[in-house]
Amino acid sequence: MLLKNKEHIVSFEKNGFAVLDNIYSDTEVAHICSCIEKASAEKKLAESSAHLFAIRQVIAKIPELKSFVFTEKLHELLTLLFDKPYFLTKAIYFNKPSESNWFVAYHQDLSISVDRKQEVSGYTNWTFKKGQYGVQPPIDILEDIVTIRIHLNTTEKENGALKVIPTSHCKGIYRPETIDWTTETEHVCEVKKGSVMLMKPLTLHASERTTNGKQRRVLHLEFSSKKLAKHLQWQEYCSV
Repeated sequence: MLLKNKEHIVSFEKNGFAVLDNIYSDTEVAHICSCIEKASAEKKLAESSAHLFAIRQVIAKIPELKSFVFTEKLHELLTLLFDKPYFLTKAIYFNKPSESNWFVAYHQDLSISVDRKQEVSGYTNWTFKKGQYGVQPPIDILEDIVTIRIHLNTTEKENGALKVIPTSHCKGIYRPETIDWTTETEHVCEVKKGSVMLMKPLTLHASERTTNGKQRRVLHLEFSSKKLAKHLQWQEYCSV
């Protein structure tokens, strides 16, 4: 698996995304889902509506989930992605239910969650949503982050698979309204159950409405190897 994943990492660095099959077995996926469902029911953790079911800070809220998520294969993958010590910076579980008509337009993930608001050079566009401070950090912080999306269902075009624009992460801050479709191409990232999608936060991505009546359950994890400016800490910092 190591050599095969190295090939995927090269593609990931070039294109800003990659899909790696069979990182989790059906049994491991079942354990993850059962752990989340049980804890969610007992602790009432989720934000739920007809359009989305989500648990933010899911690793912090369900610490027992770590033993099911951070498998030998995931650690192997992370050691290929980072040449320095890495850590978890964000963890969200969400489900795009069958009745959802929600879609997301093309965007980059430009905001990170931090523990406080502190005016620091290079950190802009502060927000405070759902009890968390968000801020846009310097671009070298964004370039270091790796998103790993663990797919707990097979995700197809019809149930909200992400669309991406390959190599768009190489263009810095890339405003969606400036996309030149005469030169850019779109790729739909269909992902099998138990597989993962890697993505750079600066990769332009979007998703369509669910149309096939199937769930799209995803565990969205973000990792980094960089410390933030003095007086700022990652909100969900977790060593792994």
